[in-house]
Amino acid sequence: PDEWKFLGVEVHQSPSDFLTKPGEEVQIFCSHNKTDYFQMLWYQRSPGETAMKLIGYLYHNSPTMEEQYKDNFNIIGDLRGSSKKNGSLKIQVVGPEQGAVYYCAASCFSVCSFIYN
Repeated sequence: PDEWKFLGVEVHQSPSDFLTKPGEEVQIFCSHNKTDYFQMLWYQRSPGETAMKLIGYLYHNSPTMEEQYKDNFNIIGDLRGSSKKNGSLKIQVVGPEQGAVYYCAASCFSVCSFIYN
């Protein structure tokens, strides 16, 4: 599905699927309704695997990428302010290793730690 809801957070992702070839760029969009969640994380689940790998995350407007994804992936967005949050993942397709399922997730980061500890 292109919409997930957990603990009152509705996360929307689009497109829900795409077909591409090497040399093309794909952009996946993500949005959520929690105006105080300033972190967006992106994960990749490759075919035949159950584990999801962290690609990187966006905190406010600053992306942090895992080393193995730095060359062909880019996280974009601005999660500051008190409006609906929007971000995206750009993928430069170079081969079949990018053929996977991609997930975005919303996090309240340090705000949650303070509230729930």
